[in-house]
Amino acid sequence: MQDIFCAGFRETDVREHNVEERKQWTMREDELFRVLREHGQEHIIEAYEKLDGAGREKLAAQVERIDWSIVDMAKQEETAQERGKLEPLSALEVSEIEKNRAKYEAAGLDAVRAGRVGAVLLAGGQGTRLGSDGPKGKYNIGLTKDMYIFERLICNLMEVTDKAGCFVPLYVMTSDKNNDETIAFFEEKDYFGYPRDFVKFFKQEMAPSVDFDGKLYMEAADSLSLSPNGNGGWFYSMAVTGVLKDVKARGVEWLNIFAVDNVLQRIADPVFVGATIDSGCVSGAKVVRKADPQEKIGVLCLEDGRPSIVEYYEMTDEIINSREANGELSYNFGVILNYLFRVDQLEKIMNDRMPVHVVEKKIPYINGSGALIKPESPNGYKFELLVLDMIHMFENCLSYEVVRDHEFAPIKNKTGVDSVESARALLQKNGVEL
Repeated sequence: MQDIFCAGFRETDVREHNVEERKQWTMREDELFRVLREHGQEHIIEAYEKLDGAGREKLAAQVERIDWSIVDMAKQEETAQERGKLEPLSALEVSEIEKNRAKYEAAGLDAVRAGRVGAVLLAGGQGTRLGSDGPKGKYNIGLTKDMYIFERLICNLMEVTDKAGCFVPLYVMTSDKNNDETIAFFEEKDYFGYPRDFVKFFKQEMAPSVDFDGKLYMEAADSLSLSPNGNGGWFYSMAVTGVLKDVKARGVEWLNIFAVDNVLQRIADPVFVGATIDSGCVSGAKVVRKADPQEKIGVLCLEDGRPSIVEYYEMTDEIINSREANGELSYNFGVILNYLFRVDQLEKIMNDRMPVHVVEKKIPYINGSGALIKPESPNGYKFELLVLDMIHMFENCLSYEVVRDHEFAPIKNKTGVDSVESARALLQKNGVEL
């Protein structure tokens, strides 16, 4: 890992980089060739020379935006991220939440009604693991009727807006891979009954993919293989696409970030919002109790006195099995990618650096003959920012426990654990007709 903000592309101060002001990249040909040769990417020069003017301009623009310090990470032996001093972080537990539910909900509903709460749906991925080439949110989980993931999430949000008597601004993060199809689907379905004036789409930044030797892959004759740069760049992307201006214009003070694949989660949950405001914290994270010590889930804790998330593979056996005096696990509360952040604090850290995760992936690419190759095993690296790393950038975070079977039904796979099947069962358990 390495510290940088915009994974794979040059870091630019957001205050000077928005949708109206983005300059056109016009790298001179001699400079383009010099940079590519310097980084051992001569195959890109060969591809460039075969293109017409428009194709050359497109490819040169992509090359100009590359941060080579990130690409060079592929050539280095990866070392584990050095962690600080880890300590358990207790949570606001379900029993305590229930005692104060009325107070928290009233405060949260006041914030929603005052227009201080917005929601951000992280939906830049495809449904590949579900057997679909389209946006993951388009996947149909219905049994006796159509019920799409996007639709289920909107239904969850509308449970809150119906109670509040007003709508919550919804910002949907897409990617180059699925933006047009996502917007067209929302249009086709009439936004699932949600007012379109309260829905804004924005694309996350893209990052190049490389083989194990750090050679850039291409996905078309005139294009590098680019992929979404992970969910951690969501706020930066809101800024550079101009969507942050809408957040500011509406007076939104809190943003609830949530992933597309948890169909049971509560969105803009007034009890969560109210509890976070009441705590005085600048961020909040919904958590569930670990099903068992070995569960593969990131755990909210303290690192050098600040909130942090430690992944299951980073935990020693001692940490995993550590218990409190009452017998409960010390590191007991796993995150479910549902966070609440104060906008003014997000702006403060917007140009700070985040760790980049180098991840082995199966990357489709075109070979020297122009044929598209779809590998069956990992063949290179992608570079990603993760939202969980943002937590450590905040001074504090309310760990807010939710009941797993009521708010955690992730869809990662088609069958088995965290699958379409398990999510359907949980939805039905909670009275949702499918």
